Amino acid sequence: MSSTSAVVAASGASTDIAAVANSPVLWICALGVFAIIFVQTAIYMKAARTAGSSVDLDKKDLTRAFRSGAIASVGPSLAVVIVAIALLALFGTPAVLVRIGLIGSVSTEVASASIAASSLGADLGGPDYTQQVFAIAFIAMCLSGGAWMLATLILTPLLKRGGNKLSEVNPAAMALIPGAALLGAFTTLTVAELPKSGLGALTIGISAIIMAGLLFTAKKLNAGWIKEWALGISIIVALTFAYFAHTATVA
Repeated sequence: MSSTSAVVAASGASTDIAAVANSPVLWICALGVFAIIFVQTAIYMKAARTAGSSVDLDKKDLTRAFRSGAIASVGPSLAVVIVAIALLALFGTPAVLVRIGLIGSVSTEVASASIAASSLGADLGGPDYTQQVFAIAFIAMCLSGGAWMLATLILTPLLKRGGNKLSEVNPAAMALIPGAALLGAFTTLTVAELPKSGLGALTIGISAIIMAGLLFTAKKLNAGWIKEWALGISIIVALTFAYFAHTATVA
């Protein structure tokens, strides 16, 4: 490396993002986060088994619940993986694994990074996307995720107390509110994608038809395993259709 290149790299004006985005320090931090998550998963699974035995839930039902959760996570994880691969050049592997793959939301993290970069007069991935801009964008992503987690830590006990009081007044309401909130969240995300493109809307329609067909089949055949695989199958089939449809359109 010439003396001029060394000075540029040291000043943070270099556009070689990989040199800092894949630094050993970030890898150590990322692996530390993964280790914590693995430990938490083991603790929660052990607690679930203990709680299951206390409410007379046999091992077969627990195994079915764990399997359903694992299978249901495959479909959403594929979407995250696809987006993460596209963002590796912008943020590097450690940042993508931790901020987008495990903790944060893709849209929220990218929005935070974009705002931070634009405040410096740069664009993500543009010719002025230097190491300094990356550092600021990465800090913004971490602060955004940290505030998100802090808000969850503060608000969860408050919401829990409110939920307990509501369950005492109207137990049926607490049975409906979580499901309604989840349905509303997914509906909002789906509706937001509909106007973006005709192919996107068609893909959403196909995935909905496949999901409905699988659930109907599972009910008719009394096959619980179909319900377990329904989400993953519908997402994979929809993604496959979108890929080939897009390829055919481009060609």
